[in-house]
Amino acid sequence: MKTFLRARRRGPRRFLAAAGLAFALSPGFGFAGVCRGRVMDPVAKRPIAGALVTMGNTVVQTDGNGNFQISGPGDWVGVRAYGHGRTEIPLSACTSGEPAVQLAPFRPKALYLSFYSIGTPALRKKALQLIHKTELNALVIDMKGDRGLVAFHSAIPLATKVGAQRVITVPNLQARVAKLHQQGLYLIARIVTFKDDQLASARPDLAVKTESGKTWRDSENMAWTDPFKKEVRDYNIGIAVEAAQAGFDEIQFDYVRFPDNKGVVFSQPDTEDARVNTISEFLDEARKKLTPYNVFLSADIFGYVCWNRNDTGIGQKLERVAQKLDYISPMLYPSTFKFGIPGYRNPVANPFEIIHLTLEKAQERTGLSPVRFRPWLQAFRDYAFDRRQFGAEQIRVQIRAAESFGSDGWMLWNPRNIYTTAGLKLRRTQDEATGGK
Repeated sequence: MKTFLRARRRGPRRFLAAAGLAFALSPGFGFAGVCRGRVMDPVAKRPIAGALVTMGNTVVQTDGNGNFQISGPGDWVGVRAYGHGRTEIPLSACTSGEPAVQLAPFRPKALYLSFYSIGTPALRKKALQLIHKTELNALVIDMKGDRGLVAFHSAIPLATKVGAQRVITVPNLQARVAKLHQQGLYLIARIVTFKDDQLASARPDLAVKTESGKTWRDSENMAWTDPFKKEVRDYNIGIAVEAAQAGFDEIQFDYVRFPDNKGVVFSQPDTEDARVNTISEFLDEARKKLTPYNVFLSADIFGYVCWNRNDTGIGQKLERVAQKLDYISPMLYPSTFKFGIPGYRNPVANPFEIIHLTLEKAQERTGLSPVRFRPWLQAFRDYAFDRRQFGAEQIRVQIRAAESFGSDGWMLWNPRNIYTTAGLKLRRTQDEATGGK
């Protein structure tokens, strides 16, 4: 089996490798590829079972020996695997044989940068300096922020019509993504989905309503869009596709849920089955539209969703959501567990147990490998219990909980994007690595 190593077009070389693939012309289908190969972990020196191989709109998984066969029109084949990187292979790179595609293990350790921070040079520079100084290796970046503004120049007419383009913080998205990739970073595009004040205010027909028929607003005076509306779902998927086209490694939907309030009215009857089916169908459609771009798909869910057997009143039922995603990202901030969990009623005093036991509960319910989970961790002051600062000790213990569980890395959340080295491992300098020689 022939092995090829080549950098992906837009990916970070640090954890992406590529291989050439055999192809052929299929009668009646124009230019079509037939690709056979094997996906290998070069570190563990063993095949990767269940790796995802894509070609156009077709996706297959490798068998127990890492082998795959895929066919269809197109010039590229994408390969990715849980707990590993991703790669994209040009068919023209292949000459003969069945190549081995090398995918090294990779666990994202990420900071969150808001809609405004990614466009503010001083804040962006500070975050990158921290990343290069510590164990961090990834960024979660707002592409559609909490107020519904889209950070880049979108080709979607609705984005312009509703004013979502009035502030552009990333004028050249592809160039920004490429530059961050050159620094070895894994990039996650955060898309705030159904909480969308911009769209809901400009298009009341797409908004969640009060019982009197007015546009409903939450405690932050923000309007939400109605998840039952197909136009709303298509709009968010369209933005996700544009982020994938720009080269992001992963698409992450946040607020992919119904508002958890009483007295709100939607365009369809508000039943648990209807909510769960709508969220599930949205994620399923997003996965289909994103297939050609070989990106990982994730979504943020409430921490209590991992414990509750119902949909928590918001359409997030763990077992259904898990079927549609590559990675599940529960928000495990101890401050949000206002009722605690069984055996631990003071979450901020027991961050390890909150995170580890919640992840264990989620794994137990879904049957998924720990590597299919990547939690959000708290890097901000407590607001619900005793207002303690989440500093080095609290951050490190949360990281230890996630890593001892075996999650696919972790993400630090601070809404003001104020981060320090607190709780993070520092990188070894070249002098340290060589003993000063």
